[in-house]
Amino acid sequence: MNVNSKELFMDGKFVPQEQGVISVRTHAFAYGTGCFEGIRGYWNEEQQQVYLFRAREHYERLLNSCKILQIALPYTADELVEISIELVRRNGQKQDVYLRPVAYKSQMILGVNLHGVSDSFLITSEPQGNYVDLGGMRCGVSSWRRIDDNAMPARAKICGAYVNSAFAKSEAMQNGYDEAIMLTNEGHVSEGSAENIFLLMNGAFITPSPSENILLGITRDTVMKLAQREMGYQTYERQIDRTELYVADEIFLCGTGAQIAPVVEVDHRAIGTGKVGPVGKKLQDLYFDVVRGRRADYREQWCTPVYTSVAQHS
Repeated sequence: MNVNSKELFMDGKFVPQEQGVISVRTHAFAYGTGCFEGIRGYWNEEQQQVYLFRAREHYERLLNSCKILQIALPYTADELVEISIELVRRNGQKQDVYLRPVAYKSQMILGVNLHGVSDSFLITSEPQGNYVDLGGMRCGVSSWRRIDDNAMPARAKICGAYVNSAFAKSEAMQNGYDEAIMLTNEGHVSEGSAENIFLLMNGAFITPSPSENILLGITRDTVMKLAQREMGYQTYERQIDRTELYVADEIFLCGTGAQIAPVVEVDHRAIGTGKVGPVGKKLQDLYFDVVRGRRADYREQWCTPVYTSVAQHS
Protein backbone atom coordinates (compact mmCIF):
# COMPACT_ATOMS: atom_id res chain seq x y z
CA MET A 1 0.00 0.00 0.00
CA ASN A 2 1.45 3.36 -1.05
CA VAL A 3 0.46 5.90 1.59
CA ASN A 4 2.86 8.59 0.33
CA SER A 5 4.37 8.79 3.80
CA LYS A 6 8.07 8.42 4.44
CA GLU A 7 7.85 8.89 8.19
CA LEU A 8 5.54 8.80 11.16
CA PHE A 9 5.92 10.01 14.72
CA MET A 10 6.06 7.30 17.37
CA ASP A 11 7.01 7.43 21.04
CA GLY A 12 8.90 10.68 20.88
CA LYS A 13 10.67 10.45 17.55
CA PHE A 14 10.18 10.46 13.81
CA VAL A 15 10.76 7.03 12.30
CA PRO A 16 10.43 5.44 8.84
CA GLN A 17 6.79 4.55 8.24
CA GLU A 18 7.57 0.82 7.94
CA GLN A 19 8.69 0.87 11.59
CA GLY A 20 5.23 1.93 12.71
CA VAL A 21 4.21 -1.45 14.09
CA ILE A 22 2.90 -2.80 17.39
CA SER A 23 3.01 -6.25 18.95
CA VAL A 24 -0.02 -8.56 18.71
CA ARG A 25 0.13 -8.67 22.51
CA THR A 26 -0.43 -4.92 22.86
CA HIS A 27 -3.15 -4.06 25.39
CA ALA A 28 -4.93 -1.66 23.00
CA PHE A 29 -4.99 -4.25 20.21
CA ALA A 30 -6.70 -6.80 22.46
CA TYR A 31 -9.09 -4.49 24.32
CA GLY A 32 -9.50 -1.31 22.25
CA THR A 33 -7.93 0.78 25.02
CA GLY A 34 -6.79 3.73 22.97
CA CYS A 35 -8.12 7.02 21.71
CA PHE A 36 -7.50 8.93 18.53
CA GLU A 37 -8.20 12.01 16.47
CA GLY A 38 -8.61 12.70 12.78
CA ILE A 39 -7.15 15.99 11.57
CA ARG A 40 -7.40 17.16 7.98
CA GLY A 41 -4.86 19.21 6.16
CA TYR A 42 -6.12 21.01 3.04
CA TRP A 43 -3.96 21.90 0.06
CA ASN A 44 -4.31 25.43 -1.31
CA GLU A 45 -2.87 25.39 -4.83
CA GLU A 46 -2.76 29.16 -5.22
CA GLN A 47 -0.82 29.65 -2.00
CA GLN A 48 1.16 26.39 -2.33
CA GLN A 49 0.23 25.65 1.25
CA VAL A 50 -1.23 22.88 3.39
CA TYR A 51 -3.50 24.17 6.15
CA LEU A 52 -4.23 21.97 9.16
CA PHE A 53 -7.79 22.75 10.15
CA ARG A 54 -8.44 23.49 13.82
CA ALA A 55 -5.55 21.26 14.84
CA ARG A 56 -5.24 22.74 18.32
CA GLU A 57 -8.91 22.03 19.11
CA HIS A 58 -8.46 18.45 17.95
CA TYR A 59 -5.51 17.96 20.25
CA GLU A 60 -7.33 19.55 23.17
CA ARG A 61 -10.07 16.95 22.64
CA LEU A 62 -7.47 14.18 22.40
CA LEU A 63 -6.01 15.22 25.74
CA ASN A 64 -9.50 15.09 27.25
CA SER A 65 -10.00 11.60 25.78
CA CYS A 66 -6.71 10.61 27.39
CA LYS A 67 -7.93 11.82 30.79
CA ILE A 68 -11.00 9.63 30.48
CA LEU A 69 -8.88 6.60 29.52
CA GLN A 70 -6.19 7.29 32.15
CA ILE A 71 -3.55 7.82 29.47
CA ALA A 72 -0.71 10.23 30.27
CA LEU A 73 0.73 12.13 27.31
CA PRO A 74 3.92 14.15 27.83
CA TYR A 75 2.82 16.86 25.38
CA THR A 76 0.69 19.98 25.39
CA ALA A 77 -1.79 20.68 22.60
CA ASP A 78 0.56 23.29 21.12
CA GLU A 79 3.47 20.83 21.13
CA LEU A 80 1.32 18.27 19.34
CA VAL A 81 0.45 20.83 16.67
CA GLU A 82 4.15 21.53 16.10
CA ILE A 83 4.91 17.81 15.82
CA SER A 84 2.12 17.47 13.25
CA ILE A 85 3.48 20.35 11.17
CA GLU A 86 6.92 18.77 11.18
CA LEU A 87 5.52 15.38 10.18
CA VAL A 88 3.76 16.73 7.09
CA ARG A 89 6.90 18.67 6.17
CA ARG A 90 9.09 15.58 6.53
CA ASN A 91 6.73 13.66 4.28
CA GLY A 92 6.78 16.49 1.73
CA GLN A 93 3.02 16.22 1.34
CA LYS A 94 1.57 18.97 -0.81
CA GLN A 95 -1.99 17.69 -1.17
CA ASP A 96 -5.01 17.03 1.04
CA VAL A 97 -3.81 14.95 3.98
CA TYR A 98 -5.28 13.18 6.98
CA LEU A 99 -3.42 12.97 10.28
CA ARG A 100 -4.34 10.27 12.77
CA PRO A 101 -2.86 10.73 16.26
CA VAL A 102 -3.38 7.67 18.49
CA ALA A 103 -2.71 7.40 22.21
CA TYR A 104 -2.98 3.87 23.51
CA LYS A 105 -2.25 1.37 26.25
CA SER A 106 0.85 -0.35 24.92
CA GLN A 107 1.92 -2.73 27.65
CA MET A 108 1.91 -6.40 26.63
CA ILE A 109 -0.17 -7.85 29.46
CA LEU A 110 -3.40 -9.68 30.07
CA GLY A 111 -6.14 -7.86 31.98
CA VAL A 112 -8.56 -5.10 31.10
CA ASN A 113 -7.61 -2.54 33.77
CA LEU A 114 -6.63 0.97 32.67
CA HIS A 115 -4.56 2.03 35.67
CA GLY A 116 -0.95 1.03 35.92
CA VAL A 117 -0.66 0.17 32.21
CA SER A 118 2.03 1.91 30.16
CA ASP A 119 1.06 4.28 27.34
CA SER A 120 2.33 5.02 23.85
CA PHE A 121 1.60 7.63 21.22
CA LEU A 122 1.89 7.93 17.45
CA ILE A 123 0.83 10.17 14.58
CA THR A 124 0.48 9.14 10.95
CA SER A 125 -0.06 11.41 7.95
CA GLU A 126 -1.35 10.25 4.58
CA PRO A 127 -3.27 11.54 1.54
CA GLN A 128 -7.04 11.61 1.95
CA GLY A 129 -9.82 12.62 -0.38
CA ASN A 130 -13.54 12.60 0.34
CA TYR A 131 -14.58 10.07 2.97
CA VAL A 132 -18.25 9.96 1.91
CA ASP A 133 -20.34 11.13 -1.05
CA LEU A 134 -20.76 14.90 -0.82
CA GLY A 135 -23.41 15.05 -3.54
CA GLY A 136 -26.34 13.67 -1.55
CA MET A 137 -26.46 10.69 0.79
CA ARG A 138 -29.17 8.10 1.37
CA CYS A 139 -29.43 7.16 5.04
CA GLY A 140 -31.23 4.55 7.10
CA VAL A 141 -32.04 4.66 10.80
CA SER A 142 -29.98 1.91 12.37
CA SER A 143 -31.26 -0.93 14.51
CA TRP A 144 -28.02 -0.56 16.49
CA ARG A 145 -28.34 1.99 19.30
CA ARG A 146 -25.67 4.57 20.00
CA ILE A 147 -23.40 3.74 22.95
CA ASP A 148 -24.29 5.45 26.23
CA ASP A 149 -21.89 7.74 28.08
CA ASN A 150 -22.11 5.55 31.18
CA ALA A 151 -21.13 2.48 29.17
CA MET A 152 -18.58 3.83 26.69
CA PRO A 153 -18.04 7.61 26.95
CA ALA A 154 -19.19 9.09 23.65
CA ARG A 155 -17.42 12.40 24.22
CA ALA A 156 -14.09 10.59 23.92
CA LYS A 157 -12.87 9.13 20.63
CA ILE A 158 -12.15 5.70 22.11
CA CYS A 159 -10.84 3.13 19.65
CA GLY A 160 -12.99 0.27 20.93
CA ALA A 161 -16.15 2.39 20.74
CA TYR A 162 -16.00 2.40 16.98
CA VAL A 163 -17.16 -1.21 16.86
CA ASN A 164 -20.56 0.33 17.62
CA SER A 165 -20.16 2.55 14.55
CA ALA A 166 -18.99 -0.38 12.42
CA PHE A 167 -22.13 -2.39 13.19
CA ALA A 168 -24.32 0.54 12.15
CA LYS A 169 -22.32 1.45 9.03
CA SER A 170 -22.19 -2.09 7.65
CA GLU A 171 -25.88 -2.66 8.36
CA ALA A 172 -26.76 0.52 6.47
CA MET A 173 -24.58 -0.25 3.47
CA GLN A 174 -25.68 -3.88 3.28
CA ASN A 175 -29.27 -2.61 3.29
CA GLY A 176 -28.54 -0.37 0.32
CA TYR A 177 -27.95 2.93 2.11
CA ASP A 178 -24.86 5.12 2.15
CA GLU A 179 -24.84 5.82 5.86
CA ALA A 180 -26.57 5.07 9.17
CA ILE A 181 -28.33 7.40 11.56
CA MET A 182 -28.15 6.11 15.13
CA LEU A 183 -30.62 6.61 17.95
CA THR A 184 -30.05 6.69 21.70
CA ASN A 185 -31.47 4.00 23.97
CA GLU A 186 -34.40 6.37 24.56
CA GLY A 187 -35.09 6.53 20.82
CA HIS A 188 -33.84 10.04 20.10
CA VAL A 189 -31.57 10.93 17.20
CA SER A 190 -27.89 10.85 18.19
CA GLU A 191 -25.56 10.96 15.16
CA GLY A 192 -24.37 9.08 12.10
CA SER A 193 -21.91 6.21 12.33
CA ALA A 194 -19.06 8.72 12.55
CA GLU A 195 -20.66 12.12 11.92
CA ASN A 196 -22.76 14.68 13.72
CA ILE A 197 -26.14 15.54 12.23
CA PHE A 198 -28.01 18.80 11.58
CA LEU A 199 -31.60 19.36 10.46
CA LEU A 200 -32.89 22.54 8.86
CA MET A 201 -36.43 23.15 10.16
CA ASN A 202 -38.52 26.32 10.24
CA GLY A 203 -35.60 28.52 9.31
CA ALA A 204 -33.19 27.25 11.97
CA PHE A 205 -30.59 24.54 12.43
CA ILE A 206 -31.44 21.76 14.88
CA THR A 207 -28.83 19.34 16.23
CA PRO A 208 -28.80 16.80 19.09
CA SER A 209 -27.58 18.17 22.41
CA PRO A 210 -24.38 16.88 24.06
CA SER A 211 -26.51 14.72 26.40
CA GLU A 212 -27.65 12.59 23.42
CA ASN A 213 -24.43 10.55 23.47
CA ILE A 214 -22.82 12.47 20.63
CA LEU A 215 -19.17 13.16 20.03
CA LEU A 216 -18.66 16.88 20.53
CA GLY A 217 -17.43 17.42 17.00
CA ILE A 218 -14.96 20.09 15.95
CA THR A 219 -16.77 20.33 12.60
CA ARG A 220 -20.08 20.51 14.49
CA ASP A 221 -18.79 23.54 16.36
CA THR A 222 -17.50 25.02 13.09
CA VAL A 223 -20.92 24.60 11.47
CA MET A 224 -22.73 26.34 14.33
CA LYS A 225 -20.34 29.28 14.22
CA LEU A 226 -20.42 29.65 10.42
CA ALA A 227 -24.21 29.25 10.32
CA GLN A 228 -24.69 32.16 12.69
CA ARG A 229 -21.87 34.47 11.58
CA GLU A 230 -22.06 34.00 7.82
CA MET A 231 -25.57 32.75 7.08
CA GLY A 232 -27.74 34.20 9.85
CA TYR A 233 -29.03 30.83 11.11
CA GLN A 234 -29.49 30.09 14.79
CA THR A 235 -28.71 26.54 15.95
CA TYR A 236 -30.82 24.85 18.64
CA GLU A 237 -29.40 21.88 20.54
CA ARG A 238 -32.24 19.63 21.70
CA GLN A 239 -33.72 16.14 21.58
CA ILE A 240 -34.80 15.12 18.09
CA ASP A 241 -37.39 12.44 17.41
CA ARG A 242 -36.95 9.95 14.58
CA THR A 243 -39.92 11.21 12.58
CA GLU A 244 -38.52 14.74 12.59
CA LEU A 245 -35.92 13.40 10.18
CA TYR A 246 -38.66 12.66 7.67
CA VAL A 247 -40.14 16.16 7.68
CA ALA A 248 -36.96 18.25 7.84
CA ASP A 249 -36.42 20.78 5.05
CA GLU A 250 -32.77 19.72 4.76
CA ILE A 251 -30.40 17.39 6.59
CA PHE A 252 -26.64 17.13 6.50
CA LEU A 253 -23.98 15.12 8.29
CA CYS A 254 -20.66 16.65 9.26
CA GLY A 255 -17.30 15.63 10.64
CA THR A 256 -13.60 15.84 9.90
CA GLY A 257 -13.86 12.81 7.65
CA ALA A 258 -17.31 13.49 6.20
CA GLN A 259 -16.81 17.28 5.98
CA ILE A 260 -20.27 18.65 5.01
CA ALA A 261 -22.35 15.82 3.53
CA PRO A 262 -25.98 16.63 2.59
CA VAL A 263 -28.60 13.91 3.08
CA VAL A 264 -31.29 13.55 0.40
CA GLU A 265 -33.18 10.52 1.73
CA VAL A 266 -33.87 8.84 5.10
CA ASP A 267 -35.64 5.47 5.35
CA HIS A 268 -36.80 5.73 1.72
CA ARG A 269 -38.33 9.16 2.35
CA ALA A 270 -37.09 12.11 0.32
CA ILE A 271 -35.71 15.01 2.35
CA GLY A 272 -37.07 18.26 0.96
CA THR A 273 -37.02 17.95 -2.81
CA GLY A 274 -34.89 14.81 -2.67
CA LYS A 275 -31.87 16.77 -3.89
CA VAL A 276 -29.10 18.69 -2.15
CA GLY A 277 -30.79 21.76 -0.69
CA PRO A 278 -29.64 25.36 -1.19
CA VAL A 279 -28.67 25.91 2.44
CA GLY A 280 -26.59 22.76 2.64
CA LYS A 281 -24.86 23.58 -0.63
CA LYS A 282 -24.09 27.13 0.49
CA LEU A 283 -22.70 25.85 3.80
CA GLN A 284 -20.63 23.23 2.00
CA ASP A 285 -19.09 25.83 -0.33
CA LEU A 286 -18.39 28.17 2.58
CA TYR A 287 -16.79 25.37 4.59
CA PHE A 288 -14.37 24.46 1.81
CA ASP A 289 -13.39 28.09 1.35
CA VAL A 290 -12.66 28.33 5.07
CA VAL A 291 -10.69 25.09 5.48
CA ARG A 292 -8.53 25.77 2.41
CA GLY A 293 -7.48 29.13 3.81
CA ARG A 294 -9.34 31.21 1.21
CA ARG A 295 -11.03 33.30 3.90
CA ALA A 296 -8.48 35.56 5.57
CA ASP A 297 -10.78 36.20 8.55
CA TYR A 298 -10.85 32.50 9.44
CA ARG A 299 -7.38 31.54 8.20
CA GLU A 300 -5.58 33.08 11.14
CA GLN A 301 -8.13 31.74 13.62
CA TRP A 302 -8.53 28.14 12.44
CA CYS A 303 -5.94 27.25 9.77
CA THR A 304 -2.38 26.31 10.70
CA PRO A 305 0.07 26.58 7.77
CA VAL A 306 2.57 23.76 7.36
CA TYR A 307 5.05 25.39 5.01
CA THR A 308 6.70 28.66 5.95
CA SER A 309 7.15 30.21 2.50
CA VAL A 310 3.64 31.15 1.49
CA ALA A 311 2.08 34.28 0.04
CA GLN A 312 -0.75 35.24 2.35
CA HIS A 313 -3.49 36.17 -0.10
CA SER A 314 -6.62 37.78 1.29
